[in-house]
Amino acid sequence: MQRDFLWLGVGEYKRDHFISWDLVCKSKVERGGSTERKAHLVSWERVCVSKEKGGLGLRKLVHLNKALLGKWVWRFARAKEEMWKRVLAAKYGQEEFGWRTKKANGAFGVGLWKEILKEADWCWDNMTFKVGKGTKIRFWKDPWCGDVELARRFPQLFNVAAQKSATVGDLWDQNSGQGGWNLRFIRGFNDWELTLVDELLQILKSQRITLEEDLALWKGGKNGKFDVKDAYGLLTSHSTPLFPKKGIGWRTFLPS
Repeated sequence: MQRDFLWLGVGEYKRDHFISWDLVCKSKVERGGSTERKAHLVSWERVCVSKEKGGLGLRKLVHLNKALLGKWVWRFARAKEEMWKRVLAAKYGQEEFGWRTKKANGAFGVGLWKEILKEADWCWDNMTFKVGKGTKIRFWKDPWCGDVELARRFPQLFNVAAQKSATVGDLWDQNSGQGGWNLRFIRGFNDWELTLVDELLQILKSQRITLEEDLALWKGGKNGKFDVKDAYGLLTSHSTPLFPKKGIGWRTFLPS
């Protein structure tokens, strides 16, 4: 347990220090460690690009901290009966079938977990589910057969679904031979909708429930496990400029 908390990340107060430290590093790199006015050596943004893309692979502390905090969003979803999860669940309550806690409110005693919950949106955008019993995964609204929710992939069918909030287990009929899907809709289908129905059935053909527990998976991690390096890459990819293929070139000026 002690090892886990080494990777807890820090809250809002310390995060401001990280921002300041990043600015100091940026200034040192671009101005060569001096306060005197001189030409920039290299862009701090480019220095922070991964080595695979030609940079030096230095990490921005703000984004690294967000990745470390985000890991606890995934850990809560994956945990079962661990003491720390039971304590958080008792204090804040649970929602979404126990995948997450309710919003942390109040002025005292909620600071750290409140900061962790700020990372929930981007974390869940990069998570999916593995179906077991299907009792904790919503058929239409959760990503479980592919990276996109069925409601988003088939909006026309979702609009006429009779059980929009049903779980995967609710729509599985174990009494139908070896089991099968029992989907209900509020009306019959138009001719142009039959193609969508067939596409949905083809997707469901290889899916079935089991006796195992439902599981939350990290999309980019090995075996569905959260990977800090991958999460850091997600957080920086939208703002990191492409680095020149030749990498950083250090030019030395010598007298002729």
